[in-house]
Amino acid sequence: MQGMNRPLMVSVGWLLGPLCLMAAQLVQAQNAPQAALREAELSSGIHLIRAEVADTFATRQVGLMFRQKMAANHGMIFLFGAPAGQCMWMKNTLLPLSVAFIDEQGIIVNIEDMAPQTENSHCSLRPVSYALEMNLGWFASRGIVPGTRLMGIERLGKPR
Repeated sequence: MQGMNRPLMVSVGWLLGPLCLMAAQLVQAQNAPQAALREAELSSGIHLIRAEVADTFATRQVGLMFRQKMAANHGMIFLFGAPAGQCMWMKNTLLPLSVAFIDEQGIIVNIEDMAPQTENSHCSLRPVSYALEMNLGWFASRGIVPGTRLMGIERLGKPR
């Protein structure tokens, strides 16, 4: 860099180093699971569920992306607010999941199985206020079917 004085080159280097580090951290954060969310306890009969609560646009958008495992009886509950048709997909989601679409009263409308890292839409059959993602087959292995009521939904609050 002819013509550039040495002190200016050094100061540019001091600026670029931190900027490169921040850019690398941002890229890593976009490919990492989101930080732990508040949890809620839900139940269906004798079956207890520990569900992380995705109650903002940002937390619903990331969901369970980039998770490599999820403990038994753990999942994520998505709060949508007013009943509407909802669809889920599995982009950047490494775990096979089952999703239950749930109405305002806590009644499961339909359950869909979802393959990892796909962009297929899995949609509610009618307007819902919630969706609960669990490990693949969790609902079926416990005999939880559409029409089943989940308890604890009433304590979740509203989306932010």
